[in-house]
Amino acid sequence: MLLIAVILGLVEGLTEFLPISSTGHLILAGSLLGFTGPKAEVFEIAIQTGAILAVILVYWERVRGTATSLSSNPASRRFAMNVAIAFAPAVVLGLLFGKTIKHHLFNPVSVATALVVGGFVILWAERGRRTAAPRIMRVDDMTSFDALKVGLLQCLALLPGTSRSGATIIGGMISGLSRPVATEFSFYLAIPTLIGAGAYSLYKDWGLLAPSDALPFAVGLVVAFLSAWLCIRWLLRYVATHDFVPFAWYRIIFGVLILVTAWSGLVHWN
Repeated sequence: MLLIAVILGLVEGLTEFLPISSTGHLILAGSLLGFTGPKAEVFEIAIQTGAILAVILVYWERVRGTATSLSSNPASRRFAMNVAIAFAPAVVLGLLFGKTIKHHLFNPVSVATALVVGGFVILWAERGRRTAAPRIMRVDDMTSFDALKVGLLQCLALLPGTSRSGATIIGGMISGLSRPVATEFSFYLAIPTLIGAGAYSLYKDWGLLAPSDALPFAVGLVVAFLSAWLCIRWLLRYVATHDFVPFAWYRIIFGVLILVTAWSGLVHWN
């Protein structure tokens, strides 16, 4: 179980903030490793906390500065309100439809289909970016309506394989945010979204866990933290000079490969 925890921690940390769907990759990895079922779902959600700790570490000055100046700084209040506005739609729709989505769509074929479709959406969005200049060049210049649009698009990530970071970054770019601003706001929005999802999952399914699960969960969380920290630092440099087209082609090729192996019987996806 410890080896599985390490592998899934690496998968979570390396994919959470790239537009390729961490949930989708965890479902696929869990299927190949034979680690599926309700406890696996709790584990996959819980180790996201490690990735979020990496975001908090990278943006500690901004997070701390915002938290300590909410009562005195209008800019901090506006920023916090924008994050809250963007966070709210996923909470509502997740509570309403999360259980149904998990029951019907948390499987490799659904993930692969979403990977392919999302890849083509990224290609379409990147082509449009070449003809439209961004409207917002700083996170602090975002309006409440900008935040709401990003939050509504984040709801697409309830479908496994879509990618939360992909939906928010590409959605933000389509809405007029520059690539660095869309990426940065996606990181900030991940903090309440993933912490909330992890806390709710542990609260709801606490009875599935045993004391022996503590060590694998801790190992997965630490590995996710370290790999996510490295990935975030790399991604911030990448978006300064590159687009997301390579990730789009990765999604399409990987998704097609999964569909072909599933339909041909070469791989028995659980």
